[in-house]
Amino acid sequence: MTDVDARPQQARSQASRQDTGEYAYQRGFGNEFASEAVAGALPAGRNSPQRAPLGLFAEQLSGTAFTQPRAVNRRTWVYRIMPSAAHPSFARIGNGSLRATPFDEIEPDPNRLRWNALPVPGKDTDFVDGLYTMAGNGDLRTRNGIAVHMYAANRSMTDRYFVDSDGELLFVPERGAITLRTELGPLAVAPGEIAVVPRGIRFAVELPDGDKGGDEGLARGYLCENFGAAFTLPERGPIGANGLANERDFLAPSAAYQDRAGTVQVVQKFGGNLWAADYDHSPLDVVGWHGNYAPYKYDTASFMVIGTISFDHPDPSIFTVLTSPSELPGLANADFVIFPPRWLVGEDTFRPPWYHRNIMSEFMGLVRGVYDAKAEGFEPGGASLHNTFASHGPDAETYQRASTAELRPQKIDGTLAFMFESRWMLVPTRQAMEAAHRQRDYDAVWAGLTRSFRG
Repeated sequence: MTDVDARPQQARSQASRQDTGEYAYQRGFGNEFASEAVAGALPAGRNSPQRAPLGLFAEQLSGTAFTQPRAVNRRTWVYRIMPSAAHPSFARIGNGSLRATPFDEIEPDPNRLRWNALPVPGKDTDFVDGLYTMAGNGDLRTRNGIAVHMYAANRSMTDRYFVDSDGELLFVPERGAITLRTELGPLAVAPGEIAVVPRGIRFAVELPDGDKGGDEGLARGYLCENFGAAFTLPERGPIGANGLANERDFLAPSAAYQDRAGTVQVVQKFGGNLWAADYDHSPLDVVGWHGNYAPYKYDTASFMVIGTISFDHPDPSIFTVLTSPSELPGLANADFVIFPPRWLVGEDTFRPPWYHRNIMSEFMGLVRGVYDAKAEGFEPGGASLHNTFASHGPDAETYQRASTAELRPQKIDGTLAFMFESRWMLVPTRQAMEAAHRQRDYDAVWAGLTRSFRG
């Protein structure tokens, strides 16, 4: 097998590339990229010549309709050893713990919900077998809404590949690094980083920390499956031209290919179910590509946090990294929001997130450290769900501490919490509601709040 770590041969400024560890990346968000694993793989002056260079096949991968406006149009031309059409029929396989729309196994529950971390697999488990659906909404067939999954794997995908035709996948690793080996090249993603694989792009998940099985070498994290419009950067409005997640900090892969013969399995998520086909070659055989429909990764440490320098805690939308817009401006199909290390300096201000009821639904996770609104019980790898208009906010211990603290500049450090936020209520799956790791006493965190009214 040839598995080339390619450094692009196309003429391009060094500023648009970044060598990070084992792989080379291309910088930018939504850029027109070009990359070759072998010099001369990309044709000059046209996309589909009569004979593609090096005996390759030319193929266009369209992530949007042909006629959508240029500002949102996404497509990539790939030059591959075999066309992706060269495969036998797919057949249904079991879905395991994966669930899909419609999320109607149980009736919507208004209660606040919280879970401990997903248990470690008790047997050899790769990424596909380790998918576990927590909640979701919308309709994948009409391309709206999201699903929230967890993943826990202790084995790399060997002779096996995955493709999601229903939605794009936002990875938030919590424990253990992963390598996303995609059609367009590899992405090394560690806790603290995120990655997005657009719908329709084939990939394998490898565990660079080693296939040790059991608890060692475990890769675990969160997954937002976005059925709606592709994630993009939020508008900055009066913030101006800089800040939040800057375009230059996003990294796209450089071309790398597998040239191998032998049987491999390609698992496709289509219409909410898993299907599989046995190929006689690797689907990751792209030798060169150019376009703007590509996977990418982002280090959350690059996020420029904006907060108050006078008083009051700003709305959490100020922490938005990515947004999937809907047909209504400002109303997101999904937002990805982070709560990273930052300074708190507000005067005469209750500094943790305030008590709140929200028309949006919030699924939260914790990558590391402690979330500043919850003193205990919310552990890395855990999750909480506060659905539309569910009352939530700091627990009793946090309120007592924050409402009486001497207000000096304070650094919130060693933490990374995040939120998948959606316009519609997120309906939990039956397995999530019945899971042994669900905290059935979650409401007790507010039980210590007492009256202090002096009117």
